[in-house]
Amino acid sequence: MERLEIIDTGRRRRFSTAMKLQIVAESYSEPGLCATTARRHGLSRSQLYEWRRLAREGKLGVGGSFEGFVPALVVPGDTLPAKAGTAGAARMEIVSANGRRVIVEGDVDVEVLLRIVRGLEALR
Repeated sequence: MERLEIIDTGRRRRFSTAMKLQIVAESYSEPGLCATTARRHGLSRSQLYEWRRLAREGKLGVGGSFEGFVPALVVPGDTLPAKAGTAGAARMEIVSANGRRVIVEGDVDVEVLLRIVRGLEALR
């Protein structure tokens, strides 16, 4: 006999924008945690996926307060070869949630980089 878990999602609750953003950020903390995060907070998976979509589009909260959130993993060591003549130049490799990669130099314009990453995340 297997364990059956029943999740009560029938009652209407109100979540503040800050709480929604906190739950969305938690669901992105590790791959595959969306369903676990939804269960922990008593949400249906579809509700959490909807909040994630709204956050990506900047429609969750006033003025798209979710903008700029990018989960990051800091890896020690030099994993990227430096270009000739740029010894010691800082580089970053950004891997989006959908697996796309962007490699940039340390002096990149942050606003431009954010637009690029948002555009890549929007692609399916």
